[in-house]
Amino acid sequence: MNTISFQPFIIGVAGGSGSGKSTVSQQVLASFGAEMVSVVMQDDYYCDQTHLTPEVRRQQNYDHPQAFDWPLLVQHVQSLRNGEAIEMPEYDFTLDNRSNRTIPVKPAPVIVIEGLFALYDEALRDMMSLKIFVDTASDIRFIRRMQRDITERGRSVESVVGQYLDTVRPMHKQFIEPTKRHADLIIPHGANGPAVDMITTKVASVIGRIK
Repeated sequence: MNTISFQPFIIGVAGGSGSGKSTVSQQVLASFGAEMVSVVMQDDYYCDQTHLTPEVRRQQNYDHPQAFDWPLLVQHVQSLRNGEAIEMPEYDFTLDNRSNRTIPVKPAPVIVIEGLFALYDEALRDMMSLKIFVDTASDIRFIRRMQRDITERGRSVESVVGQYLDTVRPMHKQFIEPTKRHADLIIPHGANGPAVDMITTKVASVIGRIK
């Protein structure tokens, strides 16, 4: 049964790894609070890999569209759009697999879908009211990715560099960069202040109409 009587304002936030997508999403969330904004993280929708050994999991291409569970992601966004709460999977990057836990996400006036391929799937794009691509220089993205993977995911410098050259860089050029053509708004130089201010102003006007 629907728990909301309005159509949520759905925002897609895409961009390369380390581009600043999370900063945009978190600033929208911080500006309006969890009662008004729910965030769906595409990173948590990597395919379940329980059937694979840890060694094989580490060799997978996590920067290819096929690495994601698209049917579940689309289904969950549709549920939120219909006013139904979801149990978002939780992905454990230290295990290269989903954890046993889920993350409850409730419907809200504003739903942010954040991820490398947030603008890749047509079914997802069709549900979005605003499509954003965060465009950041490749050297900045690489540095941010290395810092994150080493400090948060227990990776070595060698493994981060190897993955970047083998899959991250070529997949960005082949699959992620082209989704920029679907964007309503391209944010240059990462999550810069004026662009984020423009986004939050738009969200404020939407929330104001709902209230």
